[in-house]
Amino acid sequence: MDILPYPHPALHWKSKPIQEINADLRKVVAEMFELMYAANGIGLAANQVGLPYRLFILNLSSDPALKDEEIVFINPDILKRKGSTEGEEGCLSFPGMYGPVKRAAKIEIEAFDLDGSCFEYSLDDLAARAVQHESDHLDGVLFIDRLSETARRELDPVINDFESQFRRWQAEGRFASDDVIKSQLLQLEPKPPAASNG
Repeated sequence: MDILPYPHPALHWKSKPIQEINADLRKVVAEMFELMYAANGIGLAANQVGLPYRLFILNLSSDPALKDEEIVFINPDILKRKGSTEGEEGCLSFPGMYGPVKRAAKIEIEAFDLDGSCFEYSLDDLAARAVQHESDHLDGVLFIDRLSETARRELDPVINDFESQFRRWQAEGRFASDDVIKSQLLQLEPKPPAASNG
């Protein structure tokens, strides 16, 4: 498992709801936390590691020792958004790149944890921003898609560099072609349970 660089097709993939919480999913979450800490991140979405699941993780402290700060969001749903605020954001799929993004100042979110329990949070400040950033990932929306025209123009050369590098890696065989990746993502999508005829 690796954090995928832009413009890997998984990053623009709309994730599907998780149908079952099991040992495999717990293992995925543990690996995601390890990757996130290794990259000094505070959040990571499943499609950033090539899994089209509606799942993301957060630890706003970015400190692996602070386990009680770890939150797992399964099938999250932002219920309310209030106000507006602009702040700088980065993304582990764009290492070293940052830009100003407008977000709701306060949100309410509902999700499930690894025990399958539903929880609700009212968040503001960094927590609200991080949750909106990661929720966007699950819909295939990246922070660069939320930049103002001016900010986007300024960052375009860097974004183009990420694209060129990724295409080079594909040519070298480090990543499969976009079409192959897309068919792999389709295979990985969680399938809803078949309806019973009872």
